[in-house]
Amino acid sequence: MGIIGTIIVGLIVGALGRLVLPGDQPMGWIMTCLLGIAGSVSAGFIGQALGWYMPGEGAGWIASILGAAILLFIVQKVRGKS
Repeated sequence: MGIIGTIIVGLIVGALGRLVLPGDQPMGWIMTCLLGIAGSVSAGFIGQALGWYMPGEGAGWIASILGAAILLFIVQKVRGKS
């Protein structure tokens, strides 16, 4: 996948991750996109390394969204937001 595809997937995953996590997350679309890309890459790497799913499976999308939500939670705690 190219850079543009990665950015689009990251934006989608980041936005869905923000919807999963309750509360207000004051951040722009660039931070949302970066969060989605990081969540997708980390969850994809961990899930495939543990053998939970293969590349291209639907479980990868679910793991990516959960990874983005976890990263968003961490970012909120580091920033000191409730």
